Amino acid sequence: MRWIIRVGITLAVIVLLAFGLMAMIPSERIAQVVSAQFEAMTGRKMALTGEVKPRLWPSLGVSTGPVSIANADWATSDQPLFQAESLSIDVNLGALIGGEVKILGLTADQPQINLERDADGRANWVFAASDSGEGGGVPEAATGFTLDQGAITGGTLRYVDRQSGQAIALDNVDASLSIPDFSGPFTLSASGLSRGQAVKLDLSGGVFSAFMIGRVVPLTASLSAGGSALSFDGRGGYAPVAAEGALRANLSDLPALGALMGFDLTRPGEGMGKEKLQITGTLTMDGTGAAFLRGAEIVADQNQIKGDLDFLPGEARPKLKGQLAAGPITIGTGPDGEMGGGQAGGMEAEGWPEGEIDVSALAAMDAEIALSAPSIDLGVLKLGQTRTLITVDRARAVIDIREMQAYEGSITGDFVVNGRGGLSVGGRLAFAGLKTQPLLTDLAGWDRLISTGDFDLEFLGVGNSIAAIMNSLKGKGSLELGQGELRGLDIAGMLRNLDLNYVGDGQKTIFDGLAGTYSIANGVVSNSDLKLVAPYVTASGSGEIGLGARTLNYRLRPTALAAEDGTGGVMVPLLITGTWANPKYRLDLESLAREKMETEAKAAEAAAKAELEQRLKEELGIEVAPGESLGDAATRGAQERLEDEARKALEDILNGN
Repeated sequence: MRWIIRVGITLAVIVLLAFGLMAMIPSERIAQVVSAQFEAMTGRKMALTGEVKPRLWPSLGVSTGPVSIANADWATSDQPLFQAESLSIDVNLGALIGGEVKILGLTADQPQINLERDADGRANWVFAASDSGEGGGVPEAATGFTLDQGAITGGTLRYVDRQSGQAIALDNVDASLSIPDFSGPFTLSASGLSRGQAVKLDLSGGVFSAFMIGRVVPLTASLSAGGSALSFDGRGGYAPVAAEGALRANLSDLPALGALMGFDLTRPGEGMGKEKLQITGTLTMDGTGAAFLRGAEIVADQNQIKGDLDFLPGEARPKLKGQLAAGPITIGTGPDGEMGGGQAGGMEAEGWPEGEIDVSALAAMDAEIALSAPSIDLGVLKLGQTRTLITVDRARAVIDIREMQAYEGSITGDFVVNGRGGLSVGGRLAFAGLKTQPLLTDLAGWDRLISTGDFDLEFLGVGNSIAAIMNSLKGKGSLELGQGELRGLDIAGMLRNLDLNYVGDGQKTIFDGLAGTYSIANGVVSNSDLKLVAPYVTASGSGEIGLGARTLNYRLRPTALAAEDGTGGVMVPLLITGTWANPKYRLDLESLAREKMETEAKAAEAAAKAELEQRLKEELGIEVAPGESLGDAATRGAQERLEDEARKALEDILNGN
C-alpha cells in the first residue's frame, strides 16, 4: 500500500508545481513535464496519453486521461506496473497556501495493477534510484498530508511470486482509503472477486505516518473470502510484515481462501473441518516470514484441539510444526460415507467405495506435528489413548505411532499416505493382544471369531479410491490367536455326521489356538500353513481370500476324534467359497474319496513292492537297496549272477577242468 500512496502524493506534488505554468503552457506540455519529473524521481516512465485538465473550483485539482507507469525492466510481464483509464486529484487550496498538503480526493478509474517478485526476491513495486544518483525509491513527503478519500473503482490486481509459485488474481476491485490526520488513525476498505468468490478487506490503524514507513502500529484487520473469514486485533506493520495480537479464523470455505492465496485447496472431510473449521490464538509474526500461534484452539466439526503451531517459510514450500493435544476425535468414514466395514457396509456390502480420494492438500506444505488424543473414532476403527508424530514431506505423510490403545490391546508401527504422483498407502503395523470380535465387527461387520490375538502386517496399496487400493494390495504378515471360539460352524459335529446342518446360527467350534502366515499380492491374501487346535478337532487350512473382490476360496482340512498321537480320526475337507456377503460351505467328499483311493493305491503298491522284494531276497538272494527300484535290483542281481557264472567258467578253464 505504501508505494500506491507515495505515487499518488508524488503525482499531486508534481501537478501542483506545474499549476504556475498552466496559464502559459498547454495541457500536452504539462503532461510532458509531469512525466519527466516522475521519471526523475522514481526511475520509471509515466505515460499520460490523454488531456490533462486543471480545476480551480470547487477545489484545486487535476484530471487526466489514460495513465500508465512502466514495469521494471527485468519483469516477465509485458504489462505496465500500473495503468488506469483516468486519475483525479483534488487538493485543498487554502491548506496548500498555508504549507499543508490536504488531499480531498485521489481516484483511479479501472486501474490495472501487476505486481511481481522474481526468483531472486526482487519486487517490481520497489523503485530504482533516479538518474541523479540519489537514493532509490520514491522519496518521503517533505510535509505531512491528509487524504479525505482515496478511491479505486473497477480495478484488477495480479500478483505473481516466482519464488514460491504463488499467484493471486483479483477482479472488480473497489477500494477506499481515508487518512484524516497524517499522524493519526487511518482506514482502508476494499472488495473484489477472486475466481468468482467475493473478497472483502477492512483495515484500521493508528499513527499513519509511522505505518507508512513500515513501523509497527496498533492495527485491526478483517478479511473474508467466500465463506471464510479472518480477523486480527493487535499491532502490525508491513515492511517487513510483522504482527502480534489476537487471531480468529473461520476457515469453513478453504477453496475460496486458497483461491485468494493462489493455492488449490479442497474442502476437508468429515471430522476434519467439512462443516466447521475455526482457529483462535495469539499470533506473532517476526518479520522473517515465520508465524507463531500460541494458545491455539482448533475446532474441526465436533473435534477440539489445543496447542502451539509454528508456520515457517521454506524454499519450496512452507512447513507447519506443532504440539497438539485433542479431546476425543471422530473422523468420517470415506468419500462415499462407506468403508465397507461395520455399520457403514460390512460383509454384506457389494464392493468398496470408488469415490476419488483427494490428498492434494498434502502438497501445500510440509509438516511435523505431535498429536495426542484420549480416543480416535475412524468409523471403521475405534482407537483409545493415542500419541503419534505426523510428518509431511513433499506430499508424503508418515504417521509414526508412538502409543495406540485399541480393542483392549495395542498397536505400534507406522502408516504412510503418499500423494506424490497419485495416491499410495502402506505401512508396517504390529497388533498385540487385540480382541478379535469387536475388531472384525468394526472392520467388516463380522462378529463370529472370538479370541485375543497378535498380528503383524506389512502392506502397500496404490490407487485413487478405496476400491483401487484394496485391489492392488501387496504385502505379508502373520497371526496367532489364543483360546477362543468360531461361531456359526461346529467342525467336530459336521465331521461326525457329515452334515452341513452344523453350519449356521447356534453352532460353534471352541479352539485352543490358531496360527498361520500369509502373503498378499494384487489384493489377494494367500495362506498355506493355517493350524487350528481344539479339544475334539484339529485342522489345517490353505487358500485365498480376495480383499479387493471380496471373495472366498479356502480349503479347511479338519480331523476329528484323532488318537493321542495325532493319527486316525475322521477327516473331511471343508470348502469355503463364494463372496463375503454370501459365503458357501461344502464338504468335499469327492476329494476325500479321491484321496482315499490314492492312499489305498499307494498302500497296495507298497505291499506289492514289499512282496516282490521278499521274493527276490528269498528266491534269488537279491536285496533291494534303499532308494533302488525293483527293476534296477533285478537287473543288478542278473548281472551279478552272470558275472559269477563267467568267473566260475574261467576258473575251470584255467584249472584244466
